[in-house]
Amino acid sequence: MDQTLEALFAVIEDRKETLPEESYTASLFTHEKGENAVLEKLGEETTELVLAAKDDDHDEIAYEAADIVYHLLVLLSMKEMELEDLEAELEARR
Repeated sequence: MDQTLEALFAVIEDRKETLPEESYTASLFTHEKGENAVLEKLGEETTELVLAAKDDDHDEIAYEAADIVYHLLVLLSMKEMELEDLEAELEARR
């Protein structure tokens, strides 16, 4: 899982830097709402995850959880944070 998150975060960081026109990720960094666009997506995806869990839909739970993780990583990148910041906090809670 670490490699998957690291690879995804590297892609997000690259999209932030290069801003390819066709990239959804890049569009989040340039959105007119700024970080609010990502915050809204996190709220939306969280609601969808709760509904999937309520319905006990395992495939949908995995799908929505992945959306949350992706948008969370975009937010961390926007805030100039690193995966190590998240990992350190999680380690501190063990």
